[in-house]
Amino acid sequence: MARGGPKLDQWRRQELGQSFQDGGEHYHRVRPGYPAESADWIIPAGARTAADIGAGTGKFTALLVERGLAVSAVDPSPDMLDQLRVAYPAVAAREGTAEDTGLPGSAFDVVTVAQAWHWCEPLRASTEIARVLRPDGVLGLIWNQLDTSVPWVHRLSRIMHAGDVHKPDFRPPIGPEFTGLESHLTLWDDPVTTADILELTKTRSYYLAANGATRAKVTGNLDWYLHDHLGHARGELLSLPYLTQTWRAVRA
Repeated sequence: MARGGPKLDQWRRQELGQSFQDGGEHYHRVRPGYPAESADWIIPAGARTAADIGAGTGKFTALLVERGLAVSAVDPSPDMLDQLRVAYPAVAAREGTAEDTGLPGSAFDVVTVAQAWHWCEPLRASTEIARVLRPDGVLGLIWNQLDTSVPWVHRLSRIMHAGDVHKPDFRPPIGPEFTGLESHLTLWDDPVTTADILELTKTRSYYLAANGATRAKVTGNLDWYLHDHLGHARGELLSLPYLTQTWRAVRA
């Protein structure tokens, strides 16, 4: 899910989060995945079980499955989970939230929350995740962020109304159940066409919650920026720079 600010109030968090309830197939097709380095850094040595909370269509779940872990996935959207079950049938997928996962206690070596912690109530979610983790289990928080140090991407992010931009002073709020919070940064490029960027914009919470006139304005501005201002041909492949900021903390 797209990243909002860490200070979203509860009402606004619920309003924007609700926008992701439908459109799972489109989300899965156009959203980027995550760099393997992010999962390798989070997963503790000897881990066998993982829970991916706010899993969506399974973008980060895929990395956990590829590393041979027994994975459970939790998300509030049935539509998103339908896509995840098709892509990763071995994953135990269920509806739930970070505050109420419905998962068994002390069952997991690692719990991940990718692109979703900002939709959670962090103290309640920390308590619940600590409950399902084994002693010394690891909480991993992951955000894909557009690399706005690149000038054309900075302007792109403003036109897209993208909240997922790198903030060097950002530190995710977590509960007292966890200790040793540390972070890791991965720089990478996602190969996309200009059409892909337009479709990616349509999965953002700002666009999903907007009315028709606002949506038309956003897509019109993007079309002008990519094709007229930057001069890219329609369908041209380009590299979209990302930063993936990964955080981990250990159950105290």
